[in-house]
Amino acid sequence: MQLQCDPCLPLPTAALGTLDFSLLYDQENNALHCTISKAKGLKPMDHNGLADPYVKLHLLPGASKANKLRTKTLRNTLNPTWNETLTYYGITDEDMIRKTLRISVCDEDKFRHNEFIGETRVPLKRLKPNHTKTFSICLEKQLPVDKTEDKSLEERGRILISLKYSSQKQGLLVGIVRCAHLAAMDANGYSDPYVKTYLKPDVDKKSKHKTAVKKKTLNPEFNEEFCYEIKHGDLAKKTLEVTVWDYDIGKSNDFIGGVVLGINAKGERLKHWFDCLKNKDKRIERWHTLTNELPGAVLSD
Repeated sequence: MQLQCDPCLPLPTAALGTLDFSLLYDQENNALHCTISKAKGLKPMDHNGLADPYVKLHLLPGASKANKLRTKTLRNTLNPTWNETLTYYGITDEDMIRKTLRISVCDEDKFRHNEFIGETRVPLKRLKPNHTKTFSICLEKQLPVDKTEDKSLEERGRILISLKYSSQKQGLLVGIVRCAHLAAMDANGYSDPYVKTYLKPDVDKKSKHKTAVKKKTLNPEFNEEFCYEIKHGDLAKKTLEVTVWDYDIGKSNDFIGGVVLGINAKGERLKHWFDCLKNKDKRIERWHTLTNELPGAVLSD
């Protein structure tokens, strides 16, 4: 395979090296799989003429630590082979149109800041859904990040929810599967998230369910399911409120974001609820974008 380097651009006097990787957008599961294969001829960064390289991924626009993934570090080599797959979950068709994947190769340094070796950027619109695209590129010098177009700073994150009306249990099964790209609420740049669900109206205040807390993560996996005993015919009058919180010891927990599913919701949120009512005993899983305002929700724990 030929290197995708522009012959018109002068190469730096000390070439930064080449990188082989492949990308696959799994449309059905809203996942972007990034397989980092190997690098060759990396620029030496250490006194011994070698480097301790790792690869860092970052979705642009997006400033949150939730957007960053990295490979393991390989020691004392300029020709590392990682063969490591890093996956972004909760990626939508809209993301694939407007986002760019930044891939940086860095040198890990125990005593000082890690050093940048080189990078490349791939606009995700270059990928066809469900087709693996392989790249072999020359690394470039650091390119500036345009802060002004960083709209996703406003994003609170996403949540994957499953709904199923069970005839056997005579109830609604609500699955809290995972969250992705949550807003960081703690000083360390992370959160300690958990999820609460309510089925409203809730006169007796008995509908609250809560997941376990996941420590220091912006991409938590919960895989918890709650059952609300309710007649199928009564579901149309109900609203499901799902809120994500950051757990704090000794002070009130921070609200990260929420989503409301029900007959008065709109777009995907309404469609998910309607599909659940229409298809008894079928588990329907969908990603939803969290908003930072939740009508009628009590914003305290």
